[in-house]
Parts: sequence; structure tokens; C-alpha cells
Amino acid sequence: MFRVLSGALLVLTLSGCAATPPRQPTITPPTGATSMRLGNFSVSLAVKDLAASRAFYEKLGFRAIGGDPAQNWLILQNETSTIGLFQGMFDKNLLTFNPGWDRNAHALADFDDVRELQRTLQARGLTLASVADESSTGPASLMLIDPDGNPILIDQHVPKPVR
Repeated sequence: MFRVLSGALLVLTLSGCAATPPRQPTITPPTGATSMRLGNFSVSLAVKDLAASRAFYEKLGFRAIGGDPAQNWLILQNETSTIGLFQGMFDKNLLTFNPGWDRNAHALADFDDVRELQRTLQARGLTLASVADESSTGPASLMLIDPDGNPILIDQHVPKPVR
């Protein structure tokens, strides 16, 4: 009798599992302050040999879309990602945001200027490793370091938007 009941319980258990819809992941609502438009994102890699790095990333499907190998830098993209290769320019790899640019380095009409971003970051209590000149209106940059020591460069190449 125990074998029959065990088999029936197994059948009931398995059929119950099949009828139960898959559990949906819980999405936690954002906890940070209001969003900031940091601009186009890329990873800037500090490379030892620009040509070797370019060849490697081209084998992964990236293609050069900008830069100047004579100045030791290139920008590469695949269908979803952008990376910069920089030989002798940075000590570490950087997370890079470009306010005012879309993915193809085309200027945007409306964006959060690097100086606005700087004021917001400072108001939120973040310490900046380098700052943009608040009196300027042209291209500018700032840098901050995350808690794990990763540098984050916010590098705007276009003038402040006219509003």
C-alpha cells in the first residue's frame, strides 16, 4: 500500500509542478536619486599594444569606427558595444560616458551638460577626481572613482546645449 501511495503522491507532485506557472523574477524598483543623462557609454581600455589589441577585438567582431592609430587610440564597435583602445594614455581601464553624443558620435540637440552633471554629483556628496571648468561652455570632462577604484570618465566633446 505504501508503494501505491508513494506513486500517487509522486504523480500528484509532478502534475502539480507542471501546472504551476514559472515564477517571475522580482524586479526591484530603483532606489537611487533621479536619473542623469550621462550620454553614450563605452569602456576605454588601457592597452599595451594598439595593433595587437585591435587585431584581437576585430576577431571578436568589432570594427574601427574612429580614432587615430598614429596618436595611439582607436574606437571600435560591434552591433551593441563600443570600446576605446588607448595605448599609453591611461593607467587603468575606464568606464566612459559622453554627454551630447549618440552611439555614432553624432551630436544631440538636448542632453545634460557635463557641468550640470558635475553639480549634481557634488550635491549628492560624491568626490570628483577631476572637475570641469564651470565657467566654460565648450567640451569638458570630469572624473570620479567608484568604491572599488574603477575610474569613471564623463567626457563631453560638444558645446553646452542651448536651451
